[in-house]
Amino acid sequence: MMGVINLVNEPDELEELTYSRCVASVPFGSRYRMIDFALSNMVNSGIGNVAVFTQHKFRSLMDHLGSGKEWDLDRKRGGLFILPAVLHETTGMARGDLFQFYNHRDYFYRGREEYVLITRSHMVCNIDFNEVLDYHLEKNADITVVYKKAEETEYAKFRRMAVKDDGKVTLMEDQSGRLRTDNISMEMYIMSKELLLDMVESCLAQGYDHLVRDGIMKNIDKLSVYAYHHQGYTGIVNTIQSYYKHSMQLLNPKVWRELFFQRNLIYTKVKDEPPARYAENAHARNALIANGCMIEGKVENSILFRGVKIRKGAYVKNSIILQNCEIEENVIIENAILDKDVFINRGRVLTGDKQAPFIASKTKVI
Repeated sequence: MMGVINLVNEPDELEELTYSRCVASVPFGSRYRMIDFALSNMVNSGIGNVAVFTQHKFRSLMDHLGSGKEWDLDRKRGGLFILPAVLHETTGMARGDLFQFYNHRDYFYRGREEYVLITRSHMVCNIDFNEVLDYHLEKNADITVVYKKAEETEYAKFRRMAVKDDGKVTLMEDQSGRLRTDNISMEMYIMSKELLLDMVESCLAQGYDHLVRDGIMKNIDKLSVYAYHHQGYTGIVNTIQSYYKHSMQLLNPKVWRELFFQRNLIYTKVKDEPPARYAENAHARNALIANGCMIEGKVENSILFRGVKIRKGAYVKNSIILQNCEIEENVIIENAILDKDVFINRGRVLTGDKQAPFIASKTKVI
């Protein structure tokens, strides 16, 4: 298989967190970025030829991915390809993803692989795609889509699917549809390269330009589409509520172990920082604290990224603090998400709600 991480038209309602970056490079879990999960799952499944179709705000993504060395993708043959979107000549807007697939069809022609795996970057999970490919071949399917049984209805944006007992998909609907089912698409599709290129050309010829909506959903009765059920933990992160919810679930040791301590690891860009330092009266309870942090105050049920400084008398609870934030003395922060390099002056009190956390955008001084 060859892998494609498709960021074109990816749903994005992460508000301040995506003002200057795309969903794929949103920091997650004290040291990772969202795209690390899709990339690591591909590499762990033996996929050595991966393309990332970018659309906009991809500077921090390029910085994070670099040559792909951390994922063992800096290779002479295959490896990591970052393919930017081609803009519309007149409007300057990026068109639908089929148009991008068409513009980069050379990438597919050059690959020796017979099958293509297409994923999004906003799925937090640890999955082996070899099992999905085996299922795809066993069912002799045209397209196999990975799905999960879901409880989450109010937090994220997703597609629902009607799946028969034998695994055949009879219907797929966007979030706005009326389908009553808990089968939720994880936006991971396996198909043959031949079928993909054929779908790209025929849909564009008819004036359609969305792979899933126009290529798959409209032809679901003509194609044999099967669904592979992923049993493990999955977080769909494309709204602020879902980001907050799934980040906080990492504080549950069962979820943390399932995502990061399986046989297949999640890789990321390594930064060399000293270990976190705890002052004499520091207090940390049920928290994920990355390297380079300096804790003098109290941290509870929170996630701290690298280089965060919590001064004396400060209290941080149920919050997500991104890289290099500085929290001065006697500050109280509860149910908040602070983006990188935020500075909170002494004595401030910031509280949000679990359903609507307080968010501070990058480099803000409060």
